[in-house]
Amino acid sequence: MRKSIATDATLVSAYMQGNESALSDLVTRHKQRIYSFIYSKVFDRDVAEDIFQDTFIKVIRTLKRGAYNEEGKFLPWVMRIAHNLVIDYFRKNNRMPKFENNDDFNIFSVLSDGNLNAEKTIIKEQVESDVRRLIEELPADQKEVLMMRMYKDMSFKEISEQTGVSINTALGRMRYALINLRKVIDKHNIILTN
Repeated sequence: MRKSIATDATLVSAYMQGNESALSDLVTRHKQRIYSFIYSKVFDRDVAEDIFQDTFIKVIRTLKRGAYNEEGKFLPWVMRIAHNLVIDYFRKNNRMPKFENNDDFNIFSVLSDGNLNAEKTIIKEQVESDVRRLIEELPADQKEVLMMRMYKDMSFKEISEQTGVSINTALGRMRYALINLRKVIDKHNIILTN
């Protein structure tokens, strides 16, 4: 007869009712995945360990306050906390461009940097590679307009003439391309740094 394994929700509930070992079980269960996620973003064991600990400090505080209400979604919730702490780390260390969340968001602004040292050159090449990979996921019409605009430096008038669509259609495709890029970046928790 197999021993039944408690669900995350059961362990969270037990911890909130005072069972300290329930949290230990949750940490043990998810430590590798959460730590690996953090490390894959910061590439520094000490920093990853600090962020991992900060993540669970936030988890504990939220659970102790009784403010946790994402029934059955414990791991995605913890991953979101870890992701936000990684972003905070990059912002504190000025290693991440600060974007204002508005409609003028331009993914390509992370690619412009006048004087690069060796580390920044490697990071810039990685970011460019990541952006090119993301662009490949776009629908063909959006990808075409985006490539013409960002890589061939064509005006929307030139794009409209070459593709045979109106300027407004070309503008719309560019807008949707940027919106879709942002969605893919959010979906995959991609951090573009330079």
